[in-house]
Amino acid sequence: MPKTDTKPAASAGEQTIEQLQQRYQELNRKKIQAETQRDSATKRLDELKAQAREKYGTDDVAKLQEKLGEIINENARKRAKYQKDLDKIEKGLADVETKFSEAAVIPGDGRQSRK
Repeated sequence: MPKTDTKPAASAGEQTIEQLQQRYQELNRKKIQAETQRDSATKRLDELKAQAREKYGTDDVAKLQEKLGEIINENARKRAKYQKDLDKIEKGLADVETKFSEAAVIPGDGRQSRK
């Protein structure tokens, strides 16, 4: 479809009926596009709200933000505990390695025992 000039003429002259019809058709096309986009966005919003109600029990944005904060805090707590547990395991392994190394040295002459 060729691009048409939909702007009023530069002079104070009147537009022809054809120009007015072209302007109307262009505006109508834009209106239909905007309505289609609005309908799609509304449908998607309704789908997302239904998912939120199913998964989190609400579609209220403030309550969802509160739940998100709780989830973030819980994840931070779990991560910190996981790190602490790994640190404890590493320390325990290092202690075992140290005790094993000390037990392998023959007292008095500094040599390692042969087993």
